Amino acid sequence: MYQANLCRILEHDLDESADLDGLDVLLRKGNPAPYACRIRVDAAGLDIVSASPERFLMRTGTTLRSSPIKGTATTVDRLLPKDVAENVMIVDLVRNDLSRICHEGTVDVEALCGVEAHPGLVHLVSTVAGRLRPHIGWSEIFDATFPPGSVSGAPKSSALTTIRDLEPAPRGPYCGAIGWVDADRDEAELAVGIRTFWAERDVLGKRVLRFGTGAGITWGSDPAAEWAETELKAARLVGLAGSDAGSILAAGAGVTDVAK
Repeated sequence: MYQANLCRILEHDLDESADLDGLDVLLRKGNPAPYACRIRVDAAGLDIVSASPERFLMRTGTTLRSSPIKGTATTVDRLLPKDVAENVMIVDLVRNDLSRICHEGTVDVEALCGVEAHPGLVHLVSTVAGRLRPHIGWSEIFDATFPPGSVSGAPKSSALTTIRDLEPAPRGPYCGAIGWVDADRDEAELAVGIRTFWAERDVLGKRVLRFGTGAGITWGSDPAAEWAETELKAARLVGLAGSDAGSILAAGAGVTDVAK
């Protein structure tokens, strides 16, 4: 195995009457993101607020695009050769995923390791596209591409086994696919569910707010640096969530890490 993306989940008790609309406003003002969303599934007792910067899949007709993020730092000069290597590995994985459902010779890397600036950090982002073969439906598309390569690892099958073995808490909607699909028009826009808060009930029926953060682990990883990367990804959003006087999530004290 070349890389596994390992995650930890932070959680905090949430009052029964707490509504995540206020958190959504805070994140949209303090951490604008291209795939920000607010989803409430009352029947399932699930409430989601996401400030995702990452595209999982975009479909326009027969063209499918994925833009994996791999490589995170506070500034461009702090990006490391390891970040580039991780991104290239995931690009190869995405190319392989798309080749299972796209015409031979149409899978192309449109952009490799471009730098995107987001509030408080920068990412390396690549874009891979392909032209779908005839009669490929959404079940086949998801079978080939899900879960996203950037939040699993390479090879994907080995990484998923490692994740199941090592992560003590379920990811929930974090790292999933969030967005919309218009099957009639062959259009879709789906984000990777990173930078995401969600409210649900724990095994005791208590309402909790959760937030996931992770990092890609390779043979050359420095444990302290990888841990620091998970904190960097979480710091701004957790800080914003705890900035309101009626805080629904306290940054620092009172936050439980359930995936240490």
